[in-house]
Amino acid sequence: MSAGETVAVIRAATAEQWWERFFRYGPYGLLALATSVSATTVDLIMSRQDVYAVAVLVPVAFALQLWWGRVRTTSGRTPQLYFVARTLLAFALTWCNPFFAIFATAGYFDAVRLLPQRAVRAGLLATAVIMAGSQSGSGLPPVSLMNWLAFVILFALHGTLTMVFAQIGNREAEQARTQSDTIAALESANARLEQAMAENAGLHAQLLVQAREAGVADERGRLAAEIHDTIAQGLTGIIAQLQAVTSAAATDPELAGEHLVRATALARHSLGEARRSVHNLVPAALEHDDLPGALEKTVTTWSERTGVRAEFTVTGTAEPLHDEVGATLLRIAEEALANAGRHAAASRTGVTLSYMGDEITLDVRDDGRGFDPGALEPYRGAGGFGLGGMRARAERIAGTVEVETGPGLGTAVCARVPLVRHD
Repeated sequence: MSAGETVAVIRAATAEQWWERFFRYGPYGLLALATSVSATTVDLIMSRQDVYAVAVLVPVAFALQLWWGRVRTTSGRTPQLYFVARTLLAFALTWCNPFFAIFATAGYFDAVRLLPQRAVRAGLLATAVIMAGSQSGSGLPPVSLMNWLAFVILFALHGTLTMVFAQIGNREAEQARTQSDTIAALESANARLEQAMAENAGLHAQLLVQAREAGVADERGRLAAEIHDTIAQGLTGIIAQLQAVTSAAATDPELAGEHLVRATALARHSLGEARRSVHNLVPAALEHDDLPGALEKTVTTWSERTGVRAEFTVTGTAEPLHDEVGATLLRIAEEALANAGRHAAASRTGVTLSYMGDEITLDVRDDGRGFDPGALEPYRGAGGFGLGGMRARAERIAGTVEVETGPGLGTAVCARVPLVRHD
């Protein structure tokens, strides 16, 4: 076995181990996080009755997780009963404090694993109800017409996204079945050559299994990154717009309507990008524009949405790029701008695209608060897709991402990739 094959096997095994750990210990972490955040908001949004209810429900939820940690069976109705009980507890806790929706997100991950095929969509939609209620601006139940409107829009969005997730799961299951059939056919053919290849038959079967696991892990990583860069960022923008709708509804209905139109446009765009991610297509922004045009529109849209002054500059002679190069730089720019909007508290941002012979560079700078790079946890390919995710994208096309920052010094992200021209 070569060194590259050994690394692929290790990566696939590590990915499976991380998922297994998440499914085992993730609900504990989500419950603890939700409880901690909710505890800080007790005086703001919880009544005395809510506090008493939470004091009872949180230990019950913890006891349920302990019981499931000991049982962890896939036979009978036990997994279904556990999923239903946890969802009801999450709903009740979210009714008392919207931040307990953090605990409810486990339903998105466990529905496919714990429920029969006919009940998966119902489980996902039940989780979507909890998430939409928590994000409607007033918690559960919505208390005003605008809150109800926000709840309906968010539930429609979450429901649509859950159907996309279900479709992704079905596609992966179909691919797994196809790969299993292919492996079975190859094993049958190898059996006829067993006498001549007795020493190599075992190794051959092992390599086939490793290739399948590596393919599944790579596809999962690609989909996770695409979902983060499209759906998650879109949801963040939608939530911000709907919060602005709630704030402006009473004082400026016209402004509230503008924010509602933006939220609807973001939802449609995120849905389109999700479908494109499933089919592994280039971003919609590059379908009709070259990279400079797509980046300029992205920067302009981001500036209008966040209210941060942003400038876009192109240096050198623009050339048609390979789709993968253009998509990588566009996604890196979107992620860098999203980070600046969420964390930097910047007043100005600049984006520069430079054509430099055999290389192309993308610089995203802001005058925000900056941060200590040494305090960041190393990227492990799971969880967040910030700076580590940008580096991983660039490395897939033999590029690099460098960050210059410091507390109070702003942030500069520089992506440098080979200039591969369009065929």
